[in-house]
Amino acid sequence: MSIHVTIIGAGLGGLTLARVLHVHGIPSTVYEAESSPMARAQGGLLDIRDYNGQPALRDAGLHDEFRALILEGRQATRVLSREGEALLDLPDDGTGTNPEVPRGELRRMLLDSLPAGTVRWGHKVTGVRGLGGGRHEVAFADGTTVETELLVGADGAWSRVRPLLSGATPEYTGVSFVETHLLDADTRHPGSAKLVCDGSTMILAPGKGVLVHRERGGNLHTWVMLVRPRDWFDGIDFSDSDSDSASALARIAREFDDWAPQLTALIADGDTAPVVRQIHALPAEHRWDRTPGVTLLGDAAHLTAPNGEGANLALYDGAELGKAIAAHPGDTEAALTAYEREMFPRSAAAALDGVDLREMLGEDTPYNLIGMFAQ
Repeated sequence: MSIHVTIIGAGLGGLTLARVLHVHGIPSTVYEAESSPMARAQGGLLDIRDYNGQPALRDAGLHDEFRALILEGRQATRVLSREGEALLDLPDDGTGTNPEVPRGELRRMLLDSLPAGTVRWGHKVTGVRGLGGGRHEVAFADGTTVETELLVGADGAWSRVRPLLSGATPEYTGVSFVETHLLDADTRHPGSAKLVCDGSTMILAPGKGVLVHRERGGNLHTWVMLVRPRDWFDGIDFSDSDSDSASALARIAREFDDWAPQLTALIADGDTAPVVRQIHALPAEHRWDRTPGVTLLGDAAHLTAPNGEGANLALYDGAELGKAIAAHPGDTEAALTAYEREMFPRSAAAALDGVDLREMLGEDTPYNLIGMFAQ
């Protein structure tokens, strides 16, 4: 008997699952709260690892298409002191194994690989309940519902599917990111552009830091990292009017008054409204008892602070779950058991082995980071 898989969330993991299922001739529907693929920006560059993200894309039959998205030279790394002195400069010599691609372009590639109508946009989940026998009902904000025999929560940090399996909720890590962009930086911000290498440039100090990616068109994507309580940000107006944006960026830049002016310009000169991203995480060894007819992948299953593994694990989860379903035709529980048996230790190891943000911004920074690259 053919099964139809219901996937909540059109992020990288959910779309990879849908694609691998399609490769194996298994139908699925992806329900996404956003109104369209262009409803919001999709983040910055992702380094796609050769041991999880890239194998997943091979399983999806999309590795050649992925290769076409790679931004050459972006595996370069530079670490600066707060005075602007280069402490570490690693060029991209072409031997790196984790090429960088824009997240939005990777998502578009996955969307384009699916049959028309696979993704249902504008379907925000308001509730999920079990119906017995492994079946579930998903309710949407527009008043519609869908019943399914296999439900996958690929709906991120604040998953509406997770409560079916686990009472765990993400907790604030104590670190927040403030995101902005310097557009056409080589022309409009030449001083900043000169500081930033072709790939990732980092400036770290205890309790704070700046990470900059060089993206397409000479754009610089700045992530400001601050160890602050959540309510610290409440006193800053992050609305998107030009005057409020400039004021908010100036306020954040004041936290770096002891840095060289050309470094604080990477914050204060931002051309886009700053966006605050408070970093949350689930317990490193988050798991649940096998529950018929439902499972999780990606951040819904194992949200961690950014450590370079999140997107890659989502891709890998999606591919592995798709292959497990294909390998156990007519036996959903065997498929989900096989998938979770491998996923739990894999995600726990990634969480424990990844870069700890609080440690990276601790008293020994930036030299602990330099030591990591020197290994």
